[in-house]
Amino acid sequence: MAWLLYTRRGCHLCEEAEDLLAVWRVKVELVDVDSDAAALAAYGARVPVLVRDGTVVLEGRFDERAVATLVRDRD
Repeated sequence: MAWLLYTRRGCHLCEEAEDLLAVWRVKVELVDVDSDAAALAAYGARVPVLVRDGTVVLEGRFDERAVATLVRDRD
């Protein structure tokens, strides 16, 4: 199962999302939207964006309850 976290350098919401995902031990691949034209077009104004298996599952301010639900449902 592939998890991608689209982020932007200097984005406080992105940093919070990374920290929350780390607490819940969700291993994600980080993608800097500013270094990828397609990612910038798709997610640039929406970061952070968490994608699982090609589907956006969270974006913007991450809620711990939502992350917990994703963790329970990932297995």
